[in-house]
Amino acid sequence: MSDIAVVKSRAQVGINAPLVTVEVHVSNGLPALSMVGLPEAEVRESKERVRCAIINAGYEFPCRRITINLAPADLPKEGARFDLAIALGILIASDQLEGDALDSLEFLGELALTGNLRPVHGVLPAVLCAKQAGHGMVIPTINTAEATLVNGISILAAEQLLDVCAHLDNSRILPAAIATASAGNNPINLDLLDVREQYQARRALEVAAAGRHNLLLIGPPGTGKSMLASRLPSILPPMCEQEALQAAAIQSISTQGFKLASWRQRPFRSPHHTASAVALVGGGSQPRPGEISLAHQGVLFLDELPEFGRRVLEVMREPLESGEIHISRAARHEVYPARFQLVCAMNPCPCGYLGDSDGRCRCTEEQVSRYRARVSGPLLDRIDLHVQVPRLRTSILTETGQGTLPENSEQVRERVKLAADRQLKRSGCLNHMLDQQQIRQHCQLTEKDQAMLVMAVEKLRLSARAYHRILKVARTIADLAAAENIGSMHLLEALSYRKPLLQHHS
Repeated sequence: MSDIAVVKSRAQVGINAPLVTVEVHVSNGLPALSMVGLPEAEVRESKERVRCAIINAGYEFPCRRITINLAPADLPKEGARFDLAIALGILIASDQLEGDALDSLEFLGELALTGNLRPVHGVLPAVLCAKQAGHGMVIPTINTAEATLVNGISILAAEQLLDVCAHLDNSRILPAAIATASAGNNPINLDLLDVREQYQARRALEVAAAGRHNLLLIGPPGTGKSMLASRLPSILPPMCEQEALQAAAIQSISTQGFKLASWRQRPFRSPHHTASAVALVGGGSQPRPGEISLAHQGVLFLDELPEFGRRVLEVMREPLESGEIHISRAARHEVYPARFQLVCAMNPCPCGYLGDSDGRCRCTEEQVSRYRARVSGPLLDRIDLHVQVPRLRTSILTETGQGTLPENSEQVRERVKLAADRQLKRSGCLNHMLDQQQIRQHCQLTEKDQAMLVMAVEKLRLSARAYHRILKVARTIADLAAAENIGSMHLLEALSYRKPLLQHHS
């Protein structure tokens, strides 16, 4: 008589899904169910859900001593994702079900009291890990949309516990999940065509998109800073499958979950300035990804930059450089990817109208200094392009669309894609990721241009980081022009994006 069963499942630890072996032992003794292996409260409560689900599926819940071990024992287990594996283990260990097909399958799913399977978070990372292990996976039908994004793995969809039992008994085979996501390009909803004039800002947006550089937009209220930022994803190159899977995996483990409509769309996250540091970078007692990770492979837009807390902004400095965020707790250490493009918008002064042609600004020099001091120099140093966005002419607002229309997002994206392809072919990465050796190799200047850059850096009192970022931007501008080397015009344009903020006029 078989009184022990072993069923495979997956835990969720950050962006990873380590294998969990659910071991169930049924022995004689007083009826009891004990669970070991660091189960959290949701996992411990599964015994009541499993008991009702087994009975309502038409099986017998053993009136014997049941011991469930979730191995490895030192890995914390949370969520209701192990319900299905625990129920199958009990049925197999009590000889109500055959377990011959278990070696090649993993099981995820929460059980309702009726025996129906409910969806769980974090299915996509689990499927990716199961594929690496060479296993198939049985999941709730509702989770198939994200699971089928991964090619080369057998995904079986089930509506209820009884369906899985019938499959293991070979009386009714579970259907293979069918992919529903399209690999085609998504339509552009927010188009750059809507942005009139603002030629320098539009150009800076194109440069930022081509090299994936960080961007700061500075100007009075109502000049189109937020409009420009929201259109940046529409001119970024399409996501490759690996980038799309990374972004989808982070969505899958977040509290919002994965939405099929966002597949292959560059994330655009715009947190409110009251967001906490944990909301921005992730964390909490049970660590979850923050806004910078949810913006992975996409855009993080911080509107009203000085209104964010100083401490909130400072925690972004490390992930801006490394492309990942490390979250440490007493017993856990998790790493989330955070390769995002930072776009910020701010006013030049507290009232917002410093430098405006009508001279309405009445802020004192002290007020302006205090306002700008909310954003630290080290953070501004990590933003490659600083662009002034002036107020629009009133006549532009009353135009009815006559005359020459500006370029739309599709036209700009084509140039951006060509420039990005040149970067990938030359150095294997986009220009914002060039290291010191690659900068020396691919960002060479003539002696005249080198002297001009050194003089500009000394005059503007820029750091060594800013020096290298200017070179990267100049390399991107040259790539947009299909130039083999960085020329004087490319360097001058890159320097123009490092001009200091407007000064106060008393």
